[in-house]
Amino acid sequence: MRHGASLHISLCLAVTACGGTARLPVTAGTGVAPVLPPPVTSFIPLVNVVEAKGWRSGTEPKVARGLEVNRFASGLSHPRWLYVLPDGDVLVAETNAPERPDDGKGIKGFFFRYFQGKAGGGVPSANRITLLRDSNGDGVADVRSVFLADLYSPFGMALVGNNFYVANSDALVRFPYTAGSTRITAPGFRLTDLPGGRLNHHWTKSLIASRDGTRLYVGVGSNSNVAENGIDKEFERAAVWEIDIRTGAHRVFGAGLRNPVGMAWEPVTGALWVAVNERDELGSDLVPDYMTSVRDGGFYGWPYSYFGNHVDTRVKRERPDLVAKAIVPDYALGPHTASLGLAWSGDNLLGPPFTNGMFVGQHGSWNRAPRSGYKVIFVRFANGKPVGQPIDVLDGFVRANGDANGRPVGVVIDKQGALLVADDVGNTIWRVTRSAAAIGRVTERTQK
Repeated sequence: MRHGASLHISLCLAVTACGGTARLPVTAGTGVAPVLPPPVTSFIPLVNVVEAKGWRSGTEPKVARGLEVNRFASGLSHPRWLYVLPDGDVLVAETNAPERPDDGKGIKGFFFRYFQGKAGGGVPSANRITLLRDSNGDGVADVRSVFLADLYSPFGMALVGNNFYVANSDALVRFPYTAGSTRITAPGFRLTDLPGGRLNHHWTKSLIASRDGTRLYVGVGSNSNVAENGIDKEFERAAVWEIDIRTGAHRVFGAGLRNPVGMAWEPVTGALWVAVNERDELGSDLVPDYMTSVRDGGFYGWPYSYFGNHVDTRVKRERPDLVAKAIVPDYALGPHTASLGLAWSGDNLLGPPFTNGMFVGQHGSWNRAPRSGYKVIFVRFANGKPVGQPIDVLDGFVRANGDANGRPVGVVIDKQGALLVADDVGNTIWRVTRSAAAIGRVTERTQK
C-alpha cells in the first residue's frame, strides 16, 4: 500500500474515533425542556456518516401503525424540496450545492467533502425544478415535465398570484406563471440578491410567502459552524429575511438562527415557525436542533450561545449583550438530527394523531454516535404550542449495517391530504396516507 493511501485511511479512522459517543438518548435532547449536558470538544470531531446505497428493489420505508407508503415518483436527481401548486401539481427542486471554492478548506474541509460524498451529498446539481402530476388520482405521478431549467442551486419555491418565486442559492427570482402550465420558458427577474459567493457554507435558501401575499420570508444559513471564518463573513446570515414582494427590499426578521430551513405558518397564533440546524462538534449530545416560532426582531443565540444563555466558548469574539437577550427555542428536535423539512398538518388524510401539529423531515446526523434522525416525525400542538414527545411517521432509511437507503428532506401535504417526502439519496418522493385497514376500523366503529 502506498504511504499516501495508508495515511489517508489512518486519518479517516482517527476522525471517526474522536469526539465521544452519546451518553444520553435522543429523547433527552427532544421536547420543550431538553437536557443540555456539558460540551465535549476535541481537535478532530467525531464523524459517523452513512454510506449512500439507495433502495433495493421492492423495499420502502417503514410507516407508523395505521399508515401506508408508496412511491409517488422515483428516478429523480437528488430531490430536496417540495411545493404544491393550487391545482395539485407537485414541484420538486432537484438540486445540490453550487461551486464553493472557499468553503471547506484545510484538513477538516477535506474530510467534510469526503464524507459528504460518501453520504450521497457530493452529486452535481441538476439545477432544475420538475413538475409532477397525478392525472388519474391513483397516488402516483404519471406526468413529469421540466418546469424550470438552468437555475442556480434552487431550493425554496412560492406562488403568489400569477408570479412564481424561486430562491436560488444567490438570489430570489420571479417568473410569470399560468395556471395549469407544465413549463415556464420566460426569463426570470432577479428580485433580491441573497448571500452566496465563493464562501457559501449553508447554500440552501428556503422560502415562504406571507398569508396576505405582500411579503416573502427566506431562510439564510450561516457561513460556518460557529463563525470560525470570521464574524464579518456572517453579515445578515443565520437569519430569516423578510422581503417586500413589490420592491425586493429586505430586512432581517429573526437572527441568531444558525441554519433556518423549513418554514410553516401555525394557524392558531399566526406565527411563522422554522426548523433550525444547530451547531456541531460539541459532542454527541449537543446541540439539539430545534423548531421555533420566530419573533419579529428576535435573536436566538448563534454563534455566541445556544438555547438561551449557554455560552459557546469557541467563539472568539464575546457578546454578553446578545447572550443576555437570546431567546430559548420552543421545541428541541434532538442533537444532530439535521431537521430540515417542516410542514403544518393541515387537512391531511393520515387521521389521528397526525391532525394538529408539524411534520419534520430529519435528514440525519454526521456528528453523533449512535446516529440520530434519518426519519420523518410528527410533533403534536395544543393551543399553538408543541407538546409531548414526537411520533415516528416514516423510518427505515438506514439499514442495520449503517448503509443508507435514503435520507428524508422536504415534507409537504398534497392537495388530496397525503404527506409527501423528498428523499434525496433514494431519488424518490414518498407518499404517506392512512391505510385501508385503518380506515376500515374507523368505519366499523362509527357504524356500531
